[in-house]
Amino acid sequence: MKELKVGLVGLGWVAGAHIGTYKEIEGVEVVAVCEKRPTTAAELEATHGIQAKIYTDYEAMLADPELDLDIIDICTPNKFHRDQAVAAAKAGKNIFLEKPIALNYEDAKAIREAIQEAGVKACVGLECRFSKQFLLMKSVIDAGLLGDLHYGEIDYYHGIGPWYGQYEWNVKEDCGGSALLSAGCHSLDALLLAMDDEVEEVTSYGCKSTNPCFKEYEYDPTTVTILRFKSGKTGKVTASIDCMQPYYFHCHLVGSEGSMMDNKFYSAKLTGMVKERWSTLETAMVDSGDVTDHPYAPQFQAFADSIRTDTVMPLTDFDTAFETFRVVYAADLSNKLGRPVKLSELS
Repeated sequence: MKELKVGLVGLGWVAGAHIGTYKEIEGVEVVAVCEKRPTTAAELEATHGIQAKIYTDYEAMLADPELDLDIIDICTPNKFHRDQAVAAAKAGKNIFLEKPIALNYEDAKAIREAIQEAGVKACVGLECRFSKQFLLMKSVIDAGLLGDLHYGEIDYYHGIGPWYGQYEWNVKEDCGGSALLSAGCHSLDALLLAMDDEVEEVTSYGCKSTNPCFKEYEYDPTTVTILRFKSGKTGKVTASIDCMQPYYFHCHLVGSEGSMMDNKFYSAKLTGMVKERWSTLETAMVDSGDVTDHPYAPQFQAFADSIRTDTVMPLTDFDTAFETFRVVYAADLSNKLGRPVKLSELS
């Protein structure tokens, strides 16, 4: 089995979850870390339990022949993703890129072009696709228990205020970007997974809480996006990061033979079910914004396997994620322009 060596960029909160996950993946090791803030080897070992070469210069880490890195893991703030991902691709490195891909469509296309030209593999941090909740959701759909879906809504509610670690940079338009780019992309991505159809047009509206806790946001921290699919299906995604409530990942799918709400469902396909009451499917729900609770392990394993076997990884390969973020960019453009946006406008 080929040993895979990882160079990690950005040593913040999400990077800690990544480092912890790599320890669970056989034959994959973080051997280098690039971090602008002063960091010693002793601090790195004490905090993360790894021994790795430390860099402050990203290009130097990429170019170091002694490292011979297989994967560059980009955990830096969103505004740095384009330049760092393009540089990694040009250096011939496979890329794990935390979400979002980039803050705008042009930068995302530049990353895609660099990856295609270099022929490297890339995975995007939409790890909720690997959660038990959404694997179960997809299994119920694929088993035909809901029939043909014609409507779905998957919403993300997570109040990100001054009490939250990423608040300071997340409120900035050139870092957080939008409610969807910051976090709501997970819910939009889950809806696309469920509906399995191409989006034709989106209309998005934004608003903002009057609570002083959220006054620093430079963009609308709550957006509601209506999606029209090519087959005639419709969908809705709310992304709210200025809500005062517990974390909640809401899911409601409506089909010709049944419906599913979070982990509850009804199906006319199953004889003896009572339509007046939901039945419950026990599973682990996506109920926390803490990255340490996110299902990175199966995603990282799938990415490592795809590199070793030279195959396309399931669920969160770059091309799949790119299409999700193309819808995000269209939704943000709709909110900005105050009109519906066809996906064909983003070519």
